[in-house]
Amino acid sequence: MDEFELIHRITPRSLFHREIEIGIGDDAAVYESKKGYQEIVCVDTMVDGVHFLSSHSTPADIGYKALAVNISDIAAMGGIPKFYLVSIAVPSGWRETDIEAMYEEMNKLAKLYQMDVIGGDTVSTHGQMVITVTVIGEVEKGKACLRSHARPGDIVFVTGELGSSAAGLSFLLGEQSAEDDRLVEHFIERHKRPVPRVKAGLICSRYQSVALNDISDGLASELNEIAEASRVSIDIYQDLIPRSSDLHKLRSEWEEWVLFGGEDFELVGTISSDQWERFDQECTSCGVPVYKIGRVSRSGEANVFYYRGQDRILLEKKGYNHFRQDR
Repeated sequence: MDEFELIHRITPRSLFHREIEIGIGDDAAVYESKKGYQEIVCVDTMVDGVHFLSSHSTPADIGYKALAVNISDIAAMGGIPKFYLVSIAVPSGWRETDIEAMYEEMNKLAKLYQMDVIGGDTVSTHGQMVITVTVIGEVEKGKACLRSHARPGDIVFVTGELGSSAAGLSFLLGEQSAEDDRLVEHFIERHKRPVPRVKAGLICSRYQSVALNDISDGLASELNEIAEASRVSIDIYQDLIPRSSDLHKLRSEWEEWVLFGGEDFELVGTISSDQWERFDQECTSCGVPVYKIGRVSRSGEANVFYYRGQDRILLEKKGYNHFRQDR
């Protein structure tokens, strides 16, 4: 394929944000910063065979998820996503129409959040497909939702069902089967096309000292990161964690998916107990799902405890690790 012709075709003809001075077409993009706001920048790399399976996903699916997981990181800071850049290493087996389909799906998702693409790079590779997406967002100064904000007495919450993405991956890999096609499609959709919780993150940014993480590596891992950054212990309860009512039908070890499966890209966070009721009501009125799953119990040693009935289990910081397969 012709790299420059591809760049010409994916260059947007209009922009959402007037502060862009120079977009695609020069050595680098230039845009003005808004007074009273702070910029948020995140980047994720996805590799075929590690983060996605091109044999089980369409180019559109891959493009969607590559952008969605970065938007989720912006949401976890309480920010608004604005710009993105895409770098891809394309193996010889990929066709030009595949690349166009990937970019087109990213463009569709970006329009939902009024994001502009402002640059990137395209190269060839003799290895697997690699796609790297950088997203730039903004948050009001001093309003970012940091992992270090959790305090004893805070309510612990999540924004949606957990374990479904891991179940979907299990179906894709042929490890799981079910007679109900709609059930299978639901779990696979949760894996391939997670919904970034931008609206939930924006609501969180309006409250004082909210800690947030997006669930990429698993609930246990994300809560341990909050516990470590805030130097607190966290208690969560099995019967409060939202999950599909069909999850337990798939395998007896469904808790592994919920706690350690990862890639749900829901938000998990903490908020002070005196703000919880108002926060819950605002989320409900905005159509944002939110579920109370536990409390921050005390300061000091960083731990996460999982209560299953009368049993208390220490949750280790494990989940998906690209250099240590421990799940």
